[in-house]
Amino acid sequence: MRKVVQYTLMSVDGAVEDPRRYFPESDPTVASAPVFDTVMADLEAEMIGKQDAVLLGRTTFDEWSRYWPTSDEQPFADFINNVKKYVVTSTPLPDAWNNAEAVADPIADVVRDLKARPGGDIGIHASITLAQSLLAAGLVDELHLAVGPVLDSMGRRLFEGLGDLRRLELVRATPTPGGAIWVTYRLP
Repeated sequence: MRKVVQYTLMSVDGAVEDPRRYFPESDPTVASAPVFDTVMADLEAEMIGKQDAVLLGRTTFDEWSRYWPTSDEQPFADFINNVKKYVVTSTPLPDAWNNAEAVADPIADVVRDLKARPGGDIGIHASITLAQSLLAAGLVDELHLAVGPVLDSMGRRLFEGLGDLRRLELVRATPTPGGAIWVTYRLP
């Protein structure tokens, strides 16, 4: 059966959405988290190479559909521009982006349907609100966390408000030359 794989770039203290980290030119005192060195790029390529579908939240879709079609950041640009994208939204998609489809059914039904189909892993990229919903509902099978060597008190937290303690099974932890750690956990 297919796996739902959450991929998140984050700081050591769990910040996942601090725009200053992604646009450091707006504040040069803020370090990017994490730095994409060759090991990080290889790990990302390995992970996305197993995915043939992606779930995106509406905000991420709106931002990414304007950015990625003209990006040359490889290998992610080719991947995200060509993979089947299921956008969780109750309104029509205004932008045409290759292989994007709006889905409005309850998220548990969407995930159950996708997992029942043949194919590779189903990725969740960015889309923090969607990821939090999927984690809370127990619908994520694996976490891939690219943890950068920075503390960030400003950003949102992926694991905020998840409730009860959950044990994770460590699959792999790989340090990178840029000081980051790529950690993969299975959610039993």
